[in-house]
Amino acid sequence: MRCEGEGELDRGCALHTAHRDGLSSVSSQDVPERPRAVFHTSESDPAKHTEQHEGRLYNIPLEELSAVFPHGLPHRFQQQIKTFNEARVMVRKPALELLAYLKGSNFSHPAVRYVICILQLEGGMERNSAHLWVKNCKELLQSSYNKDRLDQPLQASVWLKNFKASNERFLQEGLARVRSASDAVGVLLKELKQQSHRGSFRLLVAVDGVNALWGRTTLRKENKSPVCPEELTLVHNLRKMVKNDWSGGAIVTTLSQTGSLFKPSSAYTPQELLGKEGFDTLDPFVPIPVPNYSQREFESCYGYYLERRWLQHEKARTEDGKAELQFLSGSNPQQLERLAGPL
Repeated sequence: MRCEGEGELDRGCALHTAHRDGLSSVSSQDVPERPRAVFHTSESDPAKHTEQHEGRLYNIPLEELSAVFPHGLPHRFQQQIKTFNEARVMVRKPALELLAYLKGSNFSHPAVRYVICILQLEGGMERNSAHLWVKNCKELLQSSYNKDRLDQPLQASVWLKNFKASNERFLQEGLARVRSASDAVGVLLKELKQQSHRGSFRLLVAVDGVNALWGRTTLRKENKSPVCPEELTLVHNLRKMVKNDWSGGAIVTTLSQTGSLFKPSSAYTPQELLGKEGFDTLDPFVPIPVPNYSQREFESCYGYYLERRWLQHEKARTEDGKAELQFLSGSNPQQLERLAGPL
């Protein structure tokens, strides 16, 4: 969640990570080296990205990663950063579409909800997402504010620390007293909505795996009965934040198959992942589909892997090898990364 000054709603999209299979023996001439300008851009401010930057990679300074992504990054992307000693992110059409919407927003109107939908069946970006609040929680305490709800002090404390990393000047309480951290999150979120509504700042509510806020959890009470999401103080408060009953900002969410506990692996549409209650709560929203790589994006990612010597196999550096990588991956970002890794 980010609080920004007037007119500052930003930050881009991602080069995803994931699967593997072999590359058969092929032969052709080597792919000619291309200038960096073909797949890089020196414009590192996502707010200034336009269609001319689409498919190109921009750099996030390593010293800024902890502030830009306080919840952490996917393990495979972290490994890539260590290997390449840089954090490159691709400018993709869905990010440009979202940024255009945000720039054109009338913030005096109720907050608009955007739902980023990944069209291909794959794991997606993993961070400290909402789904982590509904499974594998080691400590549940009865809420001191409402006896019908359950607090998750450790998760709440982590959230507050991450919020501080991005918005230190807005954080007032909760870090020192872990036991009351869940209530502190609720108080903080309420204050943010009120201040944003008054025009004190622009508020961006970003929820990864928003579908985890509805459905089932893996958590159990002391009597072994299941915990419903609405019984969790953190989930209760976050559900309030995705209501569009406030102004002065926007709500950006993603759908995650990981967050859909007990849903079939084939589920990927908003209706399937959110369920009726979740879909009805978020409706109306603006869907932003994230497709596989376009030809331009594939060429850019492939060129970057060549530049960083990530593709070592001699056949992978040929035109036929490139074509086979595209065929085997289906231009899926995660599949391509996993295929390229061992080559």
